[in-house]
Amino acid sequence: MNITLALMGLSTYILIWEKLPYWGNWFNRIVAALPAPLAYLYQAWRCPFCFGFWIALALHAVTGIWSVEALASMPTYAGGAGPAVAWFLDALATATLILFGKLCFDAIGGPAIRGYQMTMQFRQGSTGE
Repeated sequence: MNITLALMGLSTYILIWEKLPYWGNWFNRIVAALPAPLAYLYQAWRCPFCFGFWIALALHAVTGIWSVEALASMPTYAGGAGPAVAWFLDALATATLILFGKLCFDAIGGPAIRGYQMTMQFRQGSTGE
């Protein structure tokens, strides 16, 4: 299994939904100015799995990279529907990896932030005496 698409998709997800909205108002103004269907997609794709599926399809089309290498040979034995089924299954696998990565980052991030806050409180308490 190749995790390259999942890493690219996860980094794109983090950039679009967790970083850009807080780097000034310019990105939020762009989102607010989107036509209603695109604004709906921006809100609907906040889910890492949903976004992961569509970004996996787009990244596969651009790069030609497969997350599940075995699916690359599927078109030869599955007939005319083979390429579409292979892309769909690969996008599902990649979306699952993106969701897993997001859940792992969230699980690690909470205790890490709390640990940092406790360290800062301890340091402030020890220098205040």
